[in-house]
Amino acid sequence: MTRNFARYLKSTTGLVGAGLLAMALGVPASAATKTTYEDILNADKKPENWVTVHQNYKSHRFSGLDQVNKSNVKDLKLAFAVALGGTDGGGPWRYGNIEGTPLAEDGIIYMPNGWSELMAIDVRKSGQGPDMIKWVFDPAVDKDWAANVACCAVNNRGVGLYQDTVIINTLDGRTISVDKETGKANWEVQVADPGKAETITVAPLIIKDTALIGMSGAEYGVRGYIAGVDLTSGKEKWRTYTIPGPGEKGHETWKDDHEAWKTGGGSTWQTGAYDAELNLVYWGIANPGPDWDHDYRPGDNLYTSGMISLSPDDGKIAWHFQYTPNDPYDYDGINEHILVDQSVGGQNRKAFIHADRNGFFYAVDRTDGKFIYGMPFVKELNWTKGLDKVTGLPLDYNPNKDLQVYVAERTPNRQNKSATFCPNLIGGKNWMPMSYSPKTNMAYIPTIESCITVNNEEEVPGANGSFVLREWFSGGMPDTTSAKSSDGKLMHGSLTAVDVGTGKIVRKLDTRYPLIAGVVSTAGGLVFVIQHEGKFCAFDDTTLDELWCFHTNSLADAPAMTFAVDGKQYIAVGTGGWGIIPTYFAPVVPGLDKLRVNNTLWVFSL
Repeated sequence: MTRNFARYLKSTTGLVGAGLLAMALGVPASAATKTTYEDILNADKKPENWVTVHQNYKSHRFSGLDQVNKSNVKDLKLAFAVALGGTDGGGPWRYGNIEGTPLAEDGIIYMPNGWSELMAIDVRKSGQGPDMIKWVFDPAVDKDWAANVACCAVNNRGVGLYQDTVIINTLDGRTISVDKETGKANWEVQVADPGKAETITVAPLIIKDTALIGMSGAEYGVRGYIAGVDLTSGKEKWRTYTIPGPGEKGHETWKDDHEAWKTGGGSTWQTGAYDAELNLVYWGIANPGPDWDHDYRPGDNLYTSGMISLSPDDGKIAWHFQYTPNDPYDYDGINEHILVDQSVGGQNRKAFIHADRNGFFYAVDRTDGKFIYGMPFVKELNWTKGLDKVTGLPLDYNPNKDLQVYVAERTPNRQNKSATFCPNLIGGKNWMPMSYSPKTNMAYIPTIESCITVNNEEEVPGANGSFVLREWFSGGMPDTTSAKSSDGKLMHGSLTAVDVGTGKIVRKLDTRYPLIAGVVSTAGGLVFVIQHEGKFCAFDDTTLDELWCFHTNSLADAPAMTFAVDGKQYIAVGTGGWGIIPTYFAPVVPGLDKLRVNNTLWVFSL
């Protein structure tokens, strides 16, 4: 059986949804809602819908809904739950994961599982068994081929909406347009190449008639990029590499003599933000490769472990900001960039905020990339002495050196073969998005509290060197049993509230395990997040007091969101979190090994 024929069988099985059934009965199908650019641009005006992965173009993850609030959240009950499937493993991965944010539009939820099997759920038909499932689209991902080069779990972090279609990416590198009404594919385009260890886990960012697509694979020696796909034709119209090649600005920051830029990493696996007035996109860039052998790649290694602003029309880079030049720690800069417009650092300005893996909470002027402030948001940070108050660069950064040592004993390299540093290489915060509340002017950060020891291994350049296609190219490995605080406390987490005006921590609430799920805040004065052991809670947005919890008793690391149908507010979150923590860090998170995945979408209401 050919791969394409297998895909055809899987994608047509079980798709007798509303549209096909209506055709079979001779009844016209109802037209699906069309999502326009203006709908996403003005998403805050219709809080009943959630039409882009981070809620609005500014990536606030804040909802204006307040039916569920501090006074009544104690009465929140499970409204319904839907099994999402995709638990089967692939490659080295025991299970498929759930990290997607559901989208909701006019009573229809669009939710993928880790294998990009996409489900359309009719909320108005909850309680009607299979009738509430409008359709299921299965892109028939080649599980072993793609999963064998997925560094950090089998994931799909969400979809996008464009007119009468749903735009979904797949782990094996495709972008697909799916009809909202029938669940059938309109077209697909191959963007990433798993043959080069490129995969896609990111949700697309839809701007007018273009889908901006990021990719994964920095641990395998890829050359990162962001692609723009024309949604009217289904063809890629531009591609911007995050590792500049010869003749491109920034190439001079790769100062080796063996073309390290070709395997320089810099993947783009978290969805960016968009300022429509400036017509600029803000997108984070991952670590350079190899991760822990920075001697292999002297220079600042632009644009890795930083961010770029670029035009959605042609992908041209306007400016950049780098958080960790010549990064020897694996401190990806991919975490979301949230756009804020108020007093930041004592002045009213257009800024973005960003909680980086390196443990600093940044504010940067988004018109020109000028640094405003940077403050630690983790309990322990020792890889640098601090940030320069003017440039935002680490105080230990030396522009006259090609290899950055920062704090010498904390830096793994060929001279210091083993180093312990804080925060952990997976960061003070990983990909899981924080929320910004304009109501409180606070950011709510899902935080990881831990240090780690990493051992350096020298990579060898050249045709007979150590780089092998589709194999790890990391320049060392961590000792994951060392993931503890300096006082010996095992790896854990916190929900951290930061004042965006000053960057200072206002509150910190400890959690038993690393907090690796995305946050949503609401006009009802609530902050929702699910903890890794499946404990889904609502907190007071001012005090962080726990007001309500529901125990799913399943591993979880998906973001929460909220929407409304016919005047009723719902809160939704997915479970099924077999990712980096239980896979790589099991010895320092005791108890999680007893939980199993339950790939389910949980939806709550009063």
